[in-house]
Amino acid sequence: MYYSAGTYEAFAHPEKPQGVDNKSAYIIGTGLAGLTAAFYLVRDGQMKGEHIHLLEKLELAGGSCDGRKDITKGFYMRGGREMDNHFEVMWDVFRDVPSIETEGVSVLDEYYWLNKHDPNYSLCRASVNRGEDAHTDKQFKLDKESAMALSQLFITPEKDLEGKKISDVLPDSFWETNFWLYWQTMFAFQRWSSALEMKRYLCRYVHHIDGLPDFSALRFTKYNQFESMIMPLVKYLSDHGVKIEYGIDVKNVIIETVGDKKVASQIIYVKDNEEKSIPLTENDLVFITNGCCTDSSCYGDQNNAPDLNNLKNGVGESWDMWKAIAAQAENGEFGNPDAFCNDIEATNWMSATVETSDEEVIRHIMDICKRDPRSGKVTTGGIVTVKDSVDDWYLSWTINRQPQFKSQDKDKVLVWLYALHTDRPGTYVNKPMRECTGEEVCREWLYHIGVHSGEIEKLAAEACNTTTCFMPYINAFFQPRKNEDRPHVVPEGAVNFAFLGQFAETPRDTIFTTEYSMRTGMEAVYTLLNVDRGVPEVWGSKYDVRQLLRAAYYAIDKKSVNEIKMSLKEKAMLAVVMNKVKGTDLEILLKDSGLIK
Repeated sequence: MYYSAGTYEAFAHPEKPQGVDNKSAYIIGTGLAGLTAAFYLVRDGQMKGEHIHLLEKLELAGGSCDGRKDITKGFYMRGGREMDNHFEVMWDVFRDVPSIETEGVSVLDEYYWLNKHDPNYSLCRASVNRGEDAHTDKQFKLDKESAMALSQLFITPEKDLEGKKISDVLPDSFWETNFWLYWQTMFAFQRWSSALEMKRYLCRYVHHIDGLPDFSALRFTKYNQFESMIMPLVKYLSDHGVKIEYGIDVKNVIIETVGDKKVASQIIYVKDNEEKSIPLTENDLVFITNGCCTDSSCYGDQNNAPDLNNLKNGVGESWDMWKAIAAQAENGEFGNPDAFCNDIEATNWMSATVETSDEEVIRHIMDICKRDPRSGKVTTGGIVTVKDSVDDWYLSWTINRQPQFKSQDKDKVLVWLYALHTDRPGTYVNKPMRECTGEEVCREWLYHIGVHSGEIEKLAAEACNTTTCFMPYINAFFQPRKNEDRPHVVPEGAVNFAFLGQFAETPRDTIFTTEYSMRTGMEAVYTLLNVDRGVPEVWGSKYDVRQLLRAAYYAIDKKSVNEIKMSLKEKAMLAVVMNKVKGTDLEILLKDSGLIK
């Protein structure tokens, strides 16, 4: 497997891998990573569909990219995904997956046209005083110490950040900046999250820094991710003879080490309360989704809080399987699940889905986002963060294009909200969010969008229906870690198995994205089948001097270097530099970026 860039490799069709007709594949998990592995086995590996077995414990494919309607309780959306135009693997897949809505076009075509015709951007990034615009005004408000610390983090080698928290590398003044407000609420980082992962995000998305304050860098699907992404991909696989076997609860993969070779020899699983096994040969490829950020999710509804009584640090089906596999390693080569799943208090947050058609509620929504959510177009353009709640629930909410579900009534609006602090009393509701019913969560949200206090109780109870989801491991991948804590997609010496998903290690890319999961699926297939075509490298904007200069300009709130407060020594040094670059291409680049006039 090798990386490439450019259209030469991207447009080429690889030759059929040698011996593929004699191979079969078992894919554990049907999230985006597993489905992507199946896609590449079919399209580029040219493996027969009937040789590919997707093993899924649940009754529905999609993993964490879910979205569903419970006819007795309402709509559930655990979370959403923000897409980027440089998700190279994702678009390589969806350019060849047919739309299930529009005949003759691909999912990529459909998505591309949608976001061209209705580009995403926010008109209110944060609110204060119960629904007033906080006027963040696209400003980062970075003080000098914070800006310098971010710059240092950007260039610090990953090995020097292993085991470190963000709070270990950034100053106290940073937490008061708009940059941190945008960053924390958009990506769900915490002060105790991994400094290494924050560095990766900085490097990966430096080309989007100008779009961070108003979400203009983002693109979204038409419907929820399950209907817009998972369903078309599942249909593509089904059309090629691939079947998903539901009700398969994989407990372990037995891996034997002989000399320098590591071979998966058996899959242990439970079906219908009976333990069974699948014997494997070196021609049987196994793709293992290790760990899951939505493992052990606990659901609540309008009248019931989620039941958290059975939660226990480090316990969950995906973690139990990974631990069983990791225990077979000789030198930790199958990763360290304990690094991610042993502190639920550090890794949880909670979301809710509010369904309403009430005109009073919708009026307050429109007062904030300046758009009608029933128009079918971009509404909030991303989350609206409630600054008044920073010290309690730390609430943010969003409304994507409506309807979010094909089965959704046309007069209904679905609001998704989430809170980073689930253990603190709210501003209006004097209870931690994790202890609240859906109705109580709705009350807190209605309060913060400015609904009159005398109307809140009635509207939450009669005009809205709210479902909730507490996710104990949703931020597990952001835990401070060492390089070896995540297994390589294909560990050294592995003959017939690979790891997939958010807890497998692929260089330079960022977890908690659709692209990361899909990239591991592609890399796994290309490595085990020796597919002779380049895997597109992670977009290299961090190596592009134009993007770096542009990012610097926006990071200092679109000021030229002459407008920045500097010491006499710094001014003298700047004068020397300006004199050196005068009349050169560097001067042109600096002018194009806005850093000099």
